[in-house]
Amino acid sequence: MKKFKRIVALILILCLVLTFTGCQKTETETAKPEEDKEEVKEEAAISFTPGTYTGKGVGYGGEVVIEVTFSEDAITDIKLVSSKETDHVGTPAFDILFEDIKTHTSTGVDVVSGATLTSNAVLRAVEDAAAQAGCDKNLLRAGKIPYELKPGEKIVDTFDVVVVGAGGAGVTAAAAAAQNGATVCIIEKEAEAGGNTLVSGCSFQAVLDCLVWDPKDPDATTGVYEYTGETYNKAKSDKGRLDTLRTILNWSEEPFNEKVEDPAAIKSVDDYDLPNRGVHPEYLETLRTLKQQIRAYLDWAEPKLKAGAKETDLTLFSTVELHIFQTYYGGLRLNNDKTKWIYSDYDLVHQLCTEILPTKEWLMDQGSLFQNESSTGTLIGCLWQRINRFIGGKVNGEQIDGKWGAYFAVPLNTVLSANNKNTIMYRTKATELITDGNGRVTGVKAVKYDGTEVEITATKGVILATGGYAYNREMVIETNDYWDKDDLSPDILSTNRPLAMGEGIIMAQKVGAATKGMEFTQLMPLGWVDTGHLAGGTGENVIYISPAGTPNAGKRYVDESAERDVLCQGAFDFGGEKGLFVEISNAGNRTKENNVEGRLYICTLEEAAELLKIDAETIKNTIVEYDNAVRNDTLQELAVPKSAATALIGNYNEDGSFKEDGLLAVRYLRPSTHHTMGGLVVDTSRRVLDKDGKPIEGLYAAGEVTAGFFAGNRLGGNAVAEIIVSGRIAGESVTKNN
Repeated sequence: MKKFKRIVALILILCLVLTFTGCQKTETETAKPEEDKEEVKEEAAISFTPGTYTGKGVGYGGEVVIEVTFSEDAITDIKLVSSKETDHVGTPAFDILFEDIKTHTSTGVDVVSGATLTSNAVLRAVEDAAAQAGCDKNLLRAGKIPYELKPGEKIVDTFDVVVVGAGGAGVTAAAAAAQNGATVCIIEKEAEAGGNTLVSGCSFQAVLDCLVWDPKDPDATTGVYEYTGETYNKAKSDKGRLDTLRTILNWSEEPFNEKVEDPAAIKSVDDYDLPNRGVHPEYLETLRTLKQQIRAYLDWAEPKLKAGAKETDLTLFSTVELHIFQTYYGGLRLNNDKTKWIYSDYDLVHQLCTEILPTKEWLMDQGSLFQNESSTGTLIGCLWQRINRFIGGKVNGEQIDGKWGAYFAVPLNTVLSANNKNTIMYRTKATELITDGNGRVTGVKAVKYDGTEVEITATKGVILATGGYAYNREMVIETNDYWDKDDLSPDILSTNRPLAMGEGIIMAQKVGAATKGMEFTQLMPLGWVDTGHLAGGTGENVIYISPAGTPNAGKRYVDESAERDVLCQGAFDFGGEKGLFVEISNAGNRTKENNVEGRLYICTLEEAAELLKIDAETIKNTIVEYDNAVRNDTLQELAVPKSAATALIGNYNEDGSFKEDGLLAVRYLRPSTHHTMGGLVVDTSRRVLDKDGKPIEGLYAAGEVTAGFFAGNRLGGNAVAEIIVSGRIAGESVTKNN
């Protein structure tokens, strides 16, 4: 009985426990739905007040304005009203995004690679319009139809030639190959052709004999351009050019002396004392020929100067040999610890300087248009007056202005008109070179933006035209052995588009390609202070001064017409934070309407002094001293000498006094990464070489992805020259060598 009672008692206790536990569980379960009600609200449906609304967003060039038409639950139309985005760089994003946004009724779509700022402007503008139509931006970002990229069926195809990269070198190579009868596939990771070429100055160095001094007819004032039969006026020399010619005339012809007695004493390129170090043997004959040319010119010029002529009255001296020699010494550099010299490959430089004019005319044959009558200008760091500028191009009778017309519309038309097979795969990133059992490159693997795999066989060869890696700051810093680490900081800005990451070099290295010169990256002095993007300009018509807060505030510190690395080092040594410096020039026809906050100001001397926080008298003295040297041909007597000048900085009254209310142009600039000197080793056929100096069968390269031309520093205007020359050669070689 006692045992029974104990069992009953245990059962009762167990029931109580279960009851208590059950109550607790029930309370918990009752509370949970209440919490879920608060956390998971019923998703609201996207809806709009029907109509057309104007939305705005800020892009790369300024405000993007669009019109968006809504139904009750969808976006039915998007139209561009206005934008200042860069043609063929930012503008390809419009059509792509408009379609994606309409399809998904969503701003949660992917931005377009290479046009990120423009893409974001479009998305914000649509959200602006949607808000006016009563739709919350968060709902719109979630979208009516979820945005999802789905890979398509793998693309497999065969062409004679595959070109990786549709920048200047790539499309030029493709055009040359297509002209030689090859079927061509261009693989381009961005939404449109152009690459970094399209955001460069796009002018190039080339000597036009008809515009310069002719020893056969030294007093001629005009010359005939044989290609067109047109007659042009001869160009005149800038001030200071004779001093450069005399320096070259006295250049030592002894074998180049690499010995550096005191590395610590070399603070800049000026301390190299190159004219007294001699010359590398490959360049000796060019130097001797150039000296003969200079002697003949001075024999003609000096009597005229003695008779009262000014240097600017003289016909310009310019020869291919001068271009070769300046490319050589302009790139002859020491590494950071001053233990190793680098200089340009003679065969590549000679080929560049002799082939650039025929290549220009080859483009003209296809429809490109250039300013032949004024092909003696300058741009930053070019060292001489031989810059050729573009106009545009003609395609099927239609003139297309600007860079796109000259360098892309024309050669792309050549490619696509050559046969029905030729194609361009946009938004497709090459990932790997395909090789056979013998190491020959036989094709390319790639992936489209949506994940679709691509495999293209190249029966004749692959041309890498993927550009450099100046946007890849990690790679630049990792390979650097030229700039001081404190100057080449991880947060340095770049003139390049984000596409310049060096993938082509890495792909080629994986199949055995050799590289050289990777230690040297060119910095561009003319980078906008806020973005690093290319500001453009020349050095002959401006002065650079140190900013406030520096010991040299308001004073010049460098020869503004010198090489780009010299200008950047000067900015680091005498500028402000991260090389910040101030450029001052005569405003000319510009007015205060041209002002850009934080970048450019058109102002009087007093306004400039207030803006810069530098004493007005200091700035004035700097300007007047410089202008007097320009007037009196005493540039070499300045405290900071200058090798060439074209214009006064200040404005002056009739009595010669400084005009206080005259307008100046003030720009805020600092160095940015611009061009990588190193890359793949190539021969004059643009075949890529391995570490033993042997060609890798089936692999060619053109443009900035290659090395050997510019050594430690590139002359301004030589990049586009090299791009189109090397592209043409690569395109012809791949069709002839197979």
